[in-house]
Amino acid sequence: MELSDFSLFAGLAEESLSWLEAHAVHLRRYEKGAVVLHAGDVTRQLGLVRSGCVHIENNDFWGNRSILGSVEAGGAFGETYALGGIPMMVDAVCAEPGEIWLLDVQTALRAMPPEGSRRLTENLLRLCAQKNLALSERIFCTAPKTIRGRLLTYLSAQSVRAGAKTFRIPFDRQQLADYLNVERTALSKELGKMRDDGLLDWRKNVFTLRAGSEKA
Repeated sequence: MELSDFSLFAGLAEESLSWLEAHAVHLRRYEKGAVVLHAGDVTRQLGLVRSGCVHIENNDFWGNRSILGSVEAGGAFGETYALGGIPMMVDAVCAEPGEIWLLDVQTALRAMPPEGSRRLTENLLRLCAQKNLALSERIFCTAPKTIRGRLLTYLSAQSVRAGAKTFRIPFDRQQLADYLNVERTALSKELGKMRDDGLLDWRKNVFTLRAGSEKA
C-alpha cells in the first residue's frame, strides 16, 4: 500500500504526493505492542497504517485499559491531536507487527503546493467527521446495560459494515471485552449462552449471526 492508496490523499496530484514523500512523510516498522503515539505527548504527526493494525487505547493510572477503536491497513489515526496541538489522551498501540507512514501535518499544510494543501485540508475534514462517527458507534455499543445488549449492538454493526452475516472482527476476546468495557470472563460466558440460544456462532474472531429475534 502506497500513499496514493490512502483516502487522505485522494485527489492529490503526483507533484503533491512526491513533495509529501520528500518533505513530510516517513515510513517506520513497528512490532506488536509498540506504542506509536503516547498519551501525554503533543504531536505534529498522524499515522497511516500501511500494514498491520493499530488500537487506540485509554490506560488509566491503575492499569485498566479501554480500547476506543481499531485502525487497520488503509486507515489513519492521531489526526485530531496533530491538528489541535493538544496533549494526547490516548495511546496508539500496534496490535500486530506492521508498517506505518507518519505524516507531519503542520509541515504539509503550510509548505506543500497550494492546490495540494487545499485538497489535503478537505480530506482531513472528511477524516475527522468519519472518526466522530466511529466514536459515536462505540458509545452506542457501550450504552446497553447488559453484556448481551452490547454484543448484539456491536456485532449487528459489524455485520452491516461487512454486508454479510459472516464477518471478521479486529479484536481477540480480551480486546473485545476492553472495547465493550466488560470483564472478559463474563463476555466469554455470554457468548457461549448466545451460541446455545442459536443467535450466533464463531471461530476465533470470525462470527456468523443466526436468524432469530432477540432484545438487548
